[in-house]
Amino acid sequence: MEIISAIIWNADKEIFRIGNFAIRWYGLLFALGFVVGYQIMQWIYLKEGKTLKQLDSLSITMILATIIGARLGHCLFYEPAYYLSNPIAILKAWEGGLASHGAAIGIIVGLWIYVKKNKDISFYWILDRIVIVIALAGVFIRIGNFFNSEIFGIATDVPWAVVFTHVDQIPRHPVQLYEAISYLFIFLGLFLMYKRNYTKLKEGFLFGFFLFTVFGMRFILEYTKSFQADFEMGLPIKMGQIPSIPFILFGLYLLIKKK
Repeated sequence: MEIISAIIWNADKEIFRIGNFAIRWYGLLFALGFVVGYQIMQWIYLKEGKTLKQLDSLSITMILATIIGARLGHCLFYEPAYYLSNPIAILKAWEGGLASHGAAIGIIVGLWIYVKKNKDISFYWILDRIVIVIALAGVFIRIGNFFNSEIFGIATDVPWAVVFTHVDQIPRHPVQLYEAISYLFIFLGLFLMYKRNYTKLKEGFLFGFFLFTVFGMRFILEYTKSFQADFEMGLPIKMGQIPSIPFILFGLYLLIKKK
């Protein structure tokens, strides 16, 4: 493959370091997703007569469910043999390894527990609203992956190819940015649909739209993404696509049922 041009990316993962303490771009962007998401959910809760106490409880639920689910998802989806034989390593989330599919499952379970404690909030009501901020958080997280030079794409000669110098000298698809842009448009769509029609939409519609579009784009963009684990090379489709299928199908089901 003849290389015509490429963008050189050699950004440092760390913003600054003081001794053994360091602030990284990924951590900052990950946290920013929760901070901005809280502000949006506060607006929604006050708009619809919910309490800030309920919102604070939701925030704690989301943080724990996201981290635990994403960590377990990575360990069980991508490296099950290693982590099942070294279970203590599952706790070392600071070493890296979070999976969005695991986060999705963790969040659904966490919100199911949350509505059990808040009888005036239905399961689909909270799902329809939380996916708005989850889509936006996905933008921040994928930009963080870009700063980390991780979850990069396959080799390409497109004019916008990026060379991640911390990885190798091969121009690759900046698939992290592809996903970030996709999630930004999905966030805008969800936000506008909610703002204009939240009193008219059937419960479950926005959740279905989120599942179908986010995991649909994830399925498509996996074709431009490098393998995340060696065992994927023997599969007909990539590991990131396999758990996306049930989410896509359930999202389509909700869109048809709640239209």
